[in-house]
Amino acid sequence: MNPGRRTFIKNSTIAVSGALIFSNDVFAFKNKKAVLGIQLYSVRDDMKKDPAATLRKIAGMGYKNVEHANYKDRKFYGYTPKEFKKFLNDLGLKIPSGHTSLNANHWDAAKNDFTDEWKYTIDDAAEVGQQYVISPWLDEKLRTNYEDLSAFLLLFNKTGELCKKAGMKFGYHNHDFEFKNSLNNTKIFDIILNQTDPELVTQQLDIGNMYGAGGRAIEIMKKYPGRFELMHVKDEIKSSGKGEMNDGYESTIVGKGILNVKEVIDYAIKSGGTTHFIIEQESYQGRAPIDCVKDDLKMMKMLHRF
Repeated sequence: MNPGRRTFIKNSTIAVSGALIFSNDVFAFKNKKAVLGIQLYSVRDDMKKDPAATLRKIAGMGYKNVEHANYKDRKFYGYTPKEFKKFLNDLGLKIPSGHTSLNANHWDAAKNDFTDEWKYTIDDAAEVGQQYVISPWLDEKLRTNYEDLSAFLLLFNKTGELCKKAGMKFGYHNHDFEFKNSLNNTKIFDIILNQTDPELVTQQLDIGNMYGAGGRAIEIMKKYPGRFELMHVKDEIKSSGKGEMNDGYESTIVGKGILNVKEVIDYAIKSGGTTHFIIEQESYQGRAPIDCVKDDLKMMKMLHRF
C-alpha cells in the first residue's frame, strides 16, 4: 500500500470513529431489545446427521434465533434459501446472521468485481432472512504480510457496500490469532478495526476465543465503542486437553467458567453497541452438545432479561 492511501484510510477511519463516538445514534441501541440466539456450530454433529430434528429440538428449548455455519453450493444444511427460511419460520425461528468466509478467491481482479459465487452468497443470505453476513476467518497467508492484509481489508468495505445494497450488513468474527499476531507492531485485530469503515463493517466479538491470547472483551469494547453489533457469548475453562482449544482454554456452559459473562453482556448493551448475543459452545466436557445448549439458554436468561 502506498503511504498516501494508508494515510487516507487512517484519517477517514479516525473521522468516522470520532463521529460515531459523539453521535447520539451510537447510543440508540440502548433502546433496542437484545436478541438472543444460538450458533448452530454448537450442535454441528447433530446438524450434520439430522438438521430437521435438531432444529426442532432447538426450537423446543425456547430458542427464537439461530446463526448458521453451513452454506455450500447455495444451500443451508442441504436446504435452498427458500426451503430453509420456510422450515425455520414453521418452527418459529429466525436467522438474523450467518457465517460464510470471505476469501481472496471471491474477488475477480480482471473484472474489478466480486465473483458470481460471492454475489450469490449475499443474495442467498438476504433471501433466507439474514440481517448480517459474518466472515469468521482470515487466511493464514494474510496474517504474515501487512500490505496483503491491508489490500484484503478493502474487500471488507466493498462487501459492506454489497450487503448494504441487499439490506444487510457485513461483519467479521474473531478467533485468537488476531490478538497473538502483529504486523508493523500492530495487532491484527487493531489493523482490522482501524482499516474498515464502521458504517460498512461491524464486528462480532467472540469473548471466548480471544481469552487465552490475552484479549479481554470489556477492554476491547472500551477501546472501540459502538463497533460490536454482535457477540458470541461463551464461557471458558482451563483445557483438559480434549475438544477444541484456544491457547489452553476451551468453552463450557455459560456461568460454569472463569469469564464474568454477565458483566460483559451488561457492558456490551450499555457501551459496546451490541444488540445480538449468540451462544456458542464448542467443547462439552463429556456431555451431549444438545444438552449443553439447553443449559446455556437457561443460564443466559438468568443473566439477562432477553
